[in-house]
Amino acid sequence: MSYVPPHLRNTTAITKTTTSTTLETATTTTDHSQKLNSYSSQLHQSHNNNNSIRNNNNNSTSAFSNAGRRSSGNLAVPDPVFAQWKPSERVLRLTPEQIQEVRLRLNVDVTVDSESFHAPAPIESFTDMCLHSSIMKDIAFHEYSTPTSIQAQAMPVALSGRDLLGCAETGSGKTAAFTIPMIEHCLAQPPICRGDGPLALVLAPTRELAQQIEKEVKAFSRSLESFRTAIVVGGTNIAEQRSELRAGVNIVVATPGRFIDHLQQGNTSLSRVSFVVLDEADRMLDMGFEPQIQEVMRNLPEKYQTLLFSATMPVEIEELAQEYLTNPVQVKVGKVSSPTANVAQSLEKVLENEKIDRLLTLLVEESTQAERSGHPFPLTIVFVERKTRCDEVAEALVAQGLHAVALHGGRSQSEREAALRDFRLGSTNILVATDVASRGLDVSGVAHVVNLDLPKTMEDYVHRIGRTGRAGSTGQATSFYTDRDTFLVAQIRKAIADVDSGNTVAFATGKVARRKEREAAAAHKEARIALSKLSLLGPASINVEDKYRYMIAPSMIKTEGAADGAWDD
Repeated sequence: MSYVPPHLRNTTAITKTTTSTTLETATTTTDHSQKLNSYSSQLHQSHNNNNSIRNNNNNSTSAFSNAGRRSSGNLAVPDPVFAQWKPSERVLRLTPEQIQEVRLRLNVDVTVDSESFHAPAPIESFTDMCLHSSIMKDIAFHEYSTPTSIQAQAMPVALSGRDLLGCAETGSGKTAAFTIPMIEHCLAQPPICRGDGPLALVLAPTRELAQQIEKEVKAFSRSLESFRTAIVVGGTNIAEQRSELRAGVNIVVATPGRFIDHLQQGNTSLSRVSFVVLDEADRMLDMGFEPQIQEVMRNLPEKYQTLLFSATMPVEIEELAQEYLTNPVQVKVGKVSSPTANVAQSLEKVLENEKIDRLLTLLVEESTQAERSGHPFPLTIVFVERKTRCDEVAEALVAQGLHAVALHGGRSQSEREAALRDFRLGSTNILVATDVASRGLDVSGVAHVVNLDLPKTMEDYVHRIGRTGRAGSTGQATSFYTDRDTFLVAQIRKAIADVDSGNTVAFATGKVARRKEREAAAAHKEARIALSKLSLLGPASINVEDKYRYMIAPSMIKTEGAADGAWDD
């Protein structure tokens, strides 16, 4: 059965499904309880090394809930296999105290529901994860020596079959944390046939991130014969994607809109999907992909495992997790969504019409210094507000003899791919971009981020400067600002001061947070205007910028120990 969009679904089938919801839910609950009891018994015998296979009852309200049982030719689609996994004996012998010690060392915070089982222990060696020999061969080929913190904890959770809600600062290695367990899961499944849908599905917000994920999947499956991955994104030839999908693939990495297009056309199906990853889920919600995510998640087969990764933890993500994840293990690493101490940040006030001249002066000086020292020009990303300004700035830099290229949503897919390829290879060392490059873009060696135009929110600022100072390296961030940016500048300065003093930097994220931030910024602007008027009446002038330099509206200050998304009033 191919995908049927909501407006074309049979209303009788929907009514029938709805009336049977209570019975299906009760049956699912009973089955789930039996599985939990069985798992608990196994857990006692083997120290957290078995998988939890669940039935997700979201499908009980969908007219497409039986998609997993469609026929492929004359053959029924095989049930997914959730292989029993266990780490090395050394890991199994770890005591609870030793496990906690490892988590503290890795700066990992793990949370499970009070009624759920303990999370698997973190594993600091790929060898101790007991992965497929081909995957281990590819890990060695790419010279990955030690798992990062998110990989050390998230991979055992995913390998054990548990649902996962992962949150870690940018550049922490999240992609490999889900890619390797996903490939391991696919290897345990019956072979795919022509016409079968994928075994695993990764949804990502942008084409660039999807391409990056596909590259990682191929890196860890290069030694596997007949292991196929398809990338399904907009801006590329849909006919080629159709042919690839119909031939049968193990993993699909997709943007939500284009994947729904293929489902509607019957080019692929969800019938064999048993491993789902929602990557940069907060960004997907920001971009309005929630309806497409709901369509996919509500029409999956009965048995599947879900991994949700997000760079931030706004209330919208918590709600998404509650709806689509079953008893997930929450894994947080580091100070999520805070300016990293690895990035030296500087702020420079300029007039709007002087910004480009100041940028040219800055980068020409850097080019001259690099040439004198015999070093290559450092990889630099320049963030701007608008597409047209992006092209304008890139042209101005090229006119000064610098190697620059523009990247924004208005360029064709081939142009975007070429721009990223040249930047990664170093043939172009300055990337001028809109916020299309602020999240998920992983280019090693970016040394400098310049905000020609500051973003509207602190959250976006953090993501931008997170393109440098990745994986333990150091970086530099330079931001130009004008009077209109003083509220955000006050937040940035306070965050820099907190980082320098070793204090925890935390702020709420998500749509609710941004609304509060806009309200506080508006109030700040009104206060500045009022003070300016007062200064005209008084004998002494008032330096508004100094007065508000460290001022952040009370609604923007987060209480110590409060949950993410909670605000002080």
